[in-house]
Amino acid sequence: MAFLNFILQGNSLMVEKAGAMKLTLLDLTIKGGWVMIPIILLSFVAAYIFIERYYVIRKATKEDTNFMNRIKDYIHDGKIDAAVALCKSTDSPSARMVEKGITRLGRPLQDISTAIENVGKLEISKLEKGFPTLATITGAEPMLGFLGTVIGMVQSFYAMSQAGNNIEVSMMSDGIYTALITTVAGLIVGIIGYFAYNTLVVRVEKVVFNLEATLTEFMDILNEPIKSDR
Repeated sequence: MAFLNFILQGNSLMVEKAGAMKLTLLDLTIKGGWVMIPIILLSFVAAYIFIERYYVIRKATKEDTNFMNRIKDYIHDGKIDAAVALCKSTDSPSARMVEKGITRLGRPLQDISTAIENVGKLEISKLEKGFPTLATITGAEPMLGFLGTVIGMVQSFYAMSQAGNNIEVSMMSDGIYTALITTVAGLIVGIIGYFAYNTLVVRVEKVVFNLEATLTEFMDILNEPIKSDR
């Protein structure tokens, strides 16, 4: 009964002050306690990883539609050096794969295919740099928020135990702020990070598809008669 009266008293006080209370984002952050520090720092790290990886993957996604046609013409004309030069001047994962394949000309097709696939795996690995960190932050942020919740509730119940029968809303305000604000902050960052991570994964899968198409097209070219100017 005493706890119910305490809740009713708190609700009444909040209604009375609702019109006068205005909290800024800075106020909420400060009220959240020290747990907000790692939450905010990790959110900046996650934002940096997403933005940096997004532009890198976006660049890798762009392909010259005439690239493979030019490679095909050079190989059919026996202009192997020109094909290598074109690959070196084209900054894309597909170009580096094709360059590796051209340098392996004369070997069995299976060896060429394996060499190209290895380069493709390295290119994908480069694109996925930072993914584990982003995934870890995405999973850790809600947990940090829940940690703040536990700390806030501990503070609240400790204040209640010290107050005895003289429980006031002000004694629990700091703990309640910490409990609610850190949870909200952790969940917001975690949810946004989850969508950001999956956005990058989808874009990488598109690059993988392009590389597989390039490998298939290049191997088809090698199955045709090749002249050599060497």
